[in-house]
Amino acid sequence: MRLAWAVTLGLAAGGALAWWLSRDPPEVIEARQARAEQAAAANAEEARPVLYRWRDAAGNLQVTDQPPAGRAYEKVDMSPREGIEIDGRRR
Repeated sequence: MRLAWAVTLGLAAGGALAWWLSRDPPEVIEARQARAEQAAAANAEEARPVLYRWRDAAGNLQVTDQPPAGRAYEKVDMSPREGIEIDGRRR
């Protein structure tokens, strides 16, 4: 009976030691978390709805959901950020 308990205790201690030695250090966990947060922020920014403002050959202002080919355009967020934005360059 003592031998069975000793073997069980030894296996439990060995398993606990193996788990302790194989876990990631805190630096690796923090770096992984930072990469995940950066990826989530990038995906959220790409998922924002955007319109494109540009002028056609006749000089008329166009607003479309696809960027024009071969023309300069400006991205316009459909859901603007919080707060007031003042930009004197806009017309």
